[in-house]
Amino acid sequence: MNMIKRLLGIMSLVMLGACAPEVGSDAWCKNMADKSKADWSANEAVDYAKDCL
Repeated sequence: MNMIKRLLGIMSLVMLGACAPEVGSDAWCKNMADKSKADWSANEAVDYAKDCL
């Protein structure tokens, strides 16, 4: 039972840590502004121009 609780706890942390801000949200726009433009994908650039400018 203790092992199951540990596994559930670890799985919860992994899932929460993997969440990224929704595209177009203020947090996403800030993350993109901080990210090097060379690392942007074409889709990210289009989304940024559409939602953040």
